[in-house]
Amino acid sequence: MCAMANMTLSQGAVDFINDDRLTELTRVKEDAGAVRAAIAKSLAKQALTVEETAVLLAADSRDLQEEIFAAARQLKRDVYGNRIVLFAPLYIGNDCVNDCQYCGFKRSSDKAVRRTLTTDEIRQQVLALESAGHKRTIIVFGEHPRYDAEFMAQCVRTVYDTKLPAKHGEIRRVNVNAAPLDHDSYRILKEAQIGTYQIFQETYHHATYASVHPKNTRKGNFLWRLDGPGRAIEVGQDDVGIGALFGLYEWKYEVLGLVTHAKWLQDRHGCGPHTISFPRLRPAAGVELNSYRFVDDASFKRLIAVLRLAVPYTGLICTAREDGQLRREVMEFGVSQIDAGSRVEIGGYTEMGDSQVMEREQFCLGDIRPLDTILRELLQDGYVPSFCTACYRLGRTGEHFMEFAIPGFIKRFCTPNALSTLLEYLMDYASPETLKTGEKLIVAELSKMPDTPQKAELVKRLDAIRTSDSRDLYF
Repeated sequence: MCAMANMTLSQGAVDFINDDRLTELTRVKEDAGAVRAAIAKSLAKQALTVEETAVLLAADSRDLQEEIFAAARQLKRDVYGNRIVLFAPLYIGNDCVNDCQYCGFKRSSDKAVRRTLTTDEIRQQVLALESAGHKRTIIVFGEHPRYDAEFMAQCVRTVYDTKLPAKHGEIRRVNVNAAPLDHDSYRILKEAQIGTYQIFQETYHHATYASVHPKNTRKGNFLWRLDGPGRAIEVGQDDVGIGALFGLYEWKYEVLGLVTHAKWLQDRHGCGPHTISFPRLRPAAGVELNSYRFVDDASFKRLIAVLRLAVPYTGLICTAREDGQLRREVMEFGVSQIDAGSRVEIGGYTEMGDSQVMEREQFCLGDIRPLDTILRELLQDGYVPSFCTACYRLGRTGEHFMEFAIPGFIKRFCTPNALSTLLEYLMDYASPETLKTGEKLIVAELSKMPDTPQKAELVKRLDAIRTSDSRDLYF
């Protein structure tokens, strides 16, 4: 990675972001008929074109916006049911050769406390995550020569190998958020059995990208970053995540950039992104935010609803950058994954207590409540919190995942697996109040299921989890 990586792009790599065209589409006028046609297509679980997405973004009247939100709610229920996938980030190191102007870890910062976890320190962080009940994590790195593919792969193996036997503690899926790599480096990480490889373009607007990412750094190369997910797919790392940092440029433009990127991956490589993220700028030590274009809550909710309709098959992630109440709202009509009990300081799960230390964070968090508190709130709101990792271990990834997800069949697997992993949490980690609330929800969910052989098998597995050490049972 960084200076050591070669700069070979994917086959047929091209800069498919046309600034003028996307800007033109942000100025489309409201058209009620076109809005309803786009909604109908989305509810048929077909991905929208960039032009159709622009039509939804142009709907400024309150009535049409309500139709968009209602459709997003329905689509979310149809594709994902009422489950919410949970994970936690684990920051490994914040050394960085880049100088991204909005980032607390930028190389020019004299406030950032630089640190890279040792193998033993990684184990301590993982044990802390497992003690809380986590089964999924995403490990995060700065961009620096020391964080090459071999180093990242060793970190992945350390996470997988670290177990908490007393509570059946283990991390079953390790995703990675790091800089774009070359083909050989992606192969190394694939061999380490990572889950999703996540790369945020940050902004799809070329001039803005250049203004916040100095050209004398690896991140200054727009096309190298844009092509990163494609290179990963070419070597078989078919679960990739994309994202934009909202607040760097106009929010409607960035939505169109994300949809353009998703469509390119689908058309060029046969599968779209597994996840899309849309974090908003947050305060960070050593960062001056006055010059950026903040996205207000109303616009933020709109962009999530539009993304839900534009890419029906793709998971939408709302991180703990946002406060708990806003996350609670957006889960109703778009978001399918959240992090919980999160810390973004290096060593934050064992060293920070209940406070945040800006000098050790990439950005400030808006929701640092414990996992059990957030999970109980989800249960009270009627959601099924899920720690499921079955699809990845059974080969339902990439294009194969899309075969299930696009028509909505994935619910046949996701709900039973979500209930199983939820019950594991309840038996091994939950507070008494959460346990009581969760058991009540499981009974309600089972009552909704038709009496099939699969339901009978699920009931048997749930009984086994309650009465024995049986764990990690999935369809």
